Amino acid sequence: MKTLYLLRHAKSSWKDPGLSDHERPLNKRGKRDVPEMGKRLKSRGVLPDLILSSDARRALDTALPIAEMMGAPADAIRRKAGLYHASDSSILELIKGLNDRWGQVMVAGHNPGLTDLANNFLPDFLPNLPTAGVVELCFDVDTWRDIDALRLVRHEVDFPKNR
Repeated sequence: MKTLYLLRHAKSSWKDPGLSDHERPLNKRGKRDVPEMGKRLKSRGVLPDLILSSDARRALDTALPIAEMMGAPADAIRRKAGLYHASDSSILELIKGLNDRWGQVMVAGHNPGLTDLANNFLPDFLPNLPTAGVVELCFDVDTWRDIDALRLVRHEVDFPKNR
């Protein structure tokens, strides 16, 4: 069994026009939503073996506190510059190339790549993965290279306004 969690970064701030897109921090709502989603994931027993995060500030400001709340060790988090605005096919290529020793992997990144990737697997179309939203995809496979929609055995979509 392989479980993939797709985590979209929390809501970011556009207050400082001098900052590059890559450096934008979380806004007030984003800072509120991160702990809420971390609590939800922890309550469900989510603890990824590996967390791959875009190196954009808003993605890291989402992934790092959530990882800490879930109890993930600091060395479980890897910054991946290639996840910054990556396409669904690029993200999927990265996932399919993962070492099979990892059973649960979280990818923290951006839209539209994450929504598009989720829609490669979900039985129902997801128009948009909201900020701080998480898609959980469980596959009945032994290797990451074998994940596909036909092997999906369980899925869940959660986001801050979901409850």
